[in-house]
Amino acid sequence: MTKLTLDRILQSQGFGTRKYCRALIADGEVTIHGKNGGEIVDDWKAAFETDGLEFTVFDETWRYREHVYIVLNKPSNFECSRKPSHHPGVLTLLPEQFTWRELQPVGRLDHDTTGMLLMSDDGAFIHAQSSPRRHVPKVYVATTADPVSPELVAQLLEGVQLHDEPAPLAAVSCRMLGEHQLEMVLEQGKYHQVKRMLAAAGNHCAALTRVAIGGLTLASLELEEGEWTYLDEAQLALLKPLDAADENTADDAKK
Repeated sequence: MTKLTLDRILQSQGFGTRKYCRALIADGEVTIHGKNGGEIVDDWKAAFETDGLEFTVFDETWRYREHVYIVLNKPSNFECSRKPSHHPGVLTLLPEQFTWRELQPVGRLDHDTTGMLLMSDDGAFIHAQSSPRRHVPKVYVATTADPVSPELVAQLLEGVQLHDEPAPLAAVSCRMLGEHQLEMVLEQGKYHQVKRMLAAAGNHCAALTRVAIGGLTLASLELEEGEWTYLDEAQLALLKPLDAADENTADDAKK
């Protein structure tokens, strides 16, 4: 277990600089929760075990988290950037503490693409989820300008050539959902891939949403657009492309 002074705890959780956190504590704005209820602590040097620690700042209760892993149901017209240029950034949809913690998107969705967006302050997690070697399937639902045809689906499954790619890119799976809607599963995560594949196949993407990553679905999270939630261990496990045995087998095959 880790024991930290209260000012360090607040700083690590995104409440500001050490100086500001000490002022919060001295002003009686921090309550530590224990077995006998809450107790205001005004000594920044007071130390607490961080495992399972709950505390209140400005009447809002938080639980200590070494890292945060969240999923946001991204609305349209928000940029997946800490320094947005033309639209508000997705961080404006989240508590200010996440900005101080340097939370960042895991990959990106275009400003007009909606749906599941992972975010974290854990660099190792971000790198692992972004690595093309992991082959994590991502499921998209695209609304098309022109009707969806069996020929279009077959072309996307066979592969289409994009001008800056050395080889054709194919969907892992693709199926028609409606006259102007299809579901496409991809693993590569190339720039604007769904939109560019549809254009290369002779259609046009009018709207796009990401509905699943790995085995984690947006529907199971029951989030309205703009809402977010923490991911628990079971949900994080669903983001893995293969079980451990399959991954070991795949690694052995490459040796």
